Amino acid sequence: MRVLVVEDEPLLADAITEWLRDEPHAVDVAYDGAAALERLTVNDYDVVVLDRDLPGVHGDDICRELAGTGAGAGAEAGAGAEAGARAGTTARVLMLTAAAEVADRVAGLTLGADDYLTKPFAFAELAARVQALGRRSRPAAPPVLRRAGITLDPARREVFRDGRYVPLSKKEFAVLTELLRADGSAVSAEQLLEKAWDEHADPFTGAVRLAVLKLRRKLGEPQVVETVTGVGYRIV
Repeated sequence: MRVLVVEDEPLLADAITEWLRDEPHAVDVAYDGAAALERLTVNDYDVVVLDRDLPGVHGDDICRELAGTGAGAGAEAGAGAEAGARAGTTARVLMLTAAAEVADRVAGLTLGADDYLTKPFAFAELAARVQALGRRSRPAAPPVLRRAGITLDPARREVFRDGRYVPLSKKEFAVLTELLRADGSAVSAEQLLEKAWDEHADPFTGAVRLAVLKLRRKLGEPQVVETVTGVGYRIV
């Protein structure tokens, strides 16, 4: 999944980011509301972990923007209509805040948040909530993905090819997950880059091509990852 962490305490933001990357997810981080809005205009996220009390643009305004119930946040950040175009996105919002009263939680959910977690929290619980929200942001998929003799279990992070265990790196696992989810349709390199790498990935490095090459080698013969010229890759 692609996740955006929005938190103004750098140490906490970086800790959350590293924890989620170990899941593994592609994770970007923003330390204030304006930076979050900027990233939301250019990237398609499955889940946004959103601190409520942010400097500049408040977390409530970002939540309204994502839920499509407000159009002021983008203008305040100088993003104008471009940020407003993100309204109605399928990204799910996990609101993260120290405000733990029932009234606070009700207010956050009313703004459009999909879940609400109070500080302090357990990283394992946050990761589980992100995973659950990610499942809701996409079309339903079976708990275990199967195609062309490949079996991928996202929960256990295990891959088998014709009964043989296939050890994969985090990126290879993420790429294979996206290809299997496509159920035979081609997935572009841009789409794979969007879901499996964070914003620091250089789209011109050939990272996707290299990951696919390694994936083919590890899956073995006969080859099942096909290159669709001018389109991308698919599992045949």
